[in-house]
Amino acid sequence: MPHSWLQQLELWLTERPAAPSPPRSVPGTAPVPTPSPASGNTSPPPAVPSSDDSQHATAPPQPILPAAIPLTLKKNSRARRYILRVSRDGIVHVTIPRGGTEAFARRFAIEKESWIREQLLRVAQTPSHKASWGPGSLVWFRGDRLPIVTHTDHARIGDFVFPLPPRDKDWRPAVERHLRSLAAAELPPLVLGAADLHHLTIERVQVRDQRSRWGSCSRRGTISLNWRLVQIPLFVRDYLIAHELAHLRQMNHSRRFWAVVEQFFPAWRDAERWLRENSRRVLT
Repeated sequence: MPHSWLQQLELWLTERPAAPSPPRSVPGTAPVPTPSPASGNTSPPPAVPSSDDSQHATAPPQPILPAAIPLTLKKNSRARRYILRVSRDGIVHVTIPRGGTEAFARRFAIEKESWIREQLLRVAQTPSHKASWGPGSLVWFRGDRLPIVTHTDHARIGDFVFPLPPRDKDWRPAVERHLRSLAAAELPPLVLGAADLHHLTIERVQVRDQRSRWGSCSRRGTISLNWRLVQIPLFVRDYLIAHELAHLRQMNHSRRFWAVVEQFFPAWRDAERWLRENSRRVLT
């Protein structure tokens, strides 16, 4: 849903109805070819934000492009467009909309090889910020970068205490695992409490490890949140929860949606400003 930051590089392709039309170019992207719809489907439904509930099984990466560039195909019954993007791990992803075909998705990716290679070059030139952690390392927690403080049998970040990791290994995986456990215990009750306050019904709450977004909301009432919400300021965390709950009233980002957000969380502009300035640093 919201807050997909720009590390994910996307190219949108709108699928056309049966009658072919000349290809057109989208500013800032490579020329867009006109796909042919699958038989029996000439009018795809309006696009809605994607969610886990709407996605089908993902095919494993396949070397169909020259030089064996990894490609992953994913069908999304709610998508209206083909989505071509390159993730930070160098894998090319193509989302296939309802009525679309894997054959066209592969053909489209091959035709966009030049664009894909440009994005892969950018990914390769982006420095990795996945630094190792150990005693004294600064870690985001509640909106501040705090040091990992060690004691005889435990460590802490601020007021968060966790078992002491092995001293001869990188502490980052263990510390992130403990932070994720904190999020799994902390976030669902907050979501349920806020939903009850606003008289909303939720199917379930998921805490996930996401690198490109802070949260999402499905039409079935599933709220998914990034565990890294425990690393950001409390007011920003609460805003993101309110943002996803607002999608249960308006499954879009229209003026009506932002009016609901204003009702749920009047200080949302301050939270959005913090996210614009800091999301990338926290998510990497």
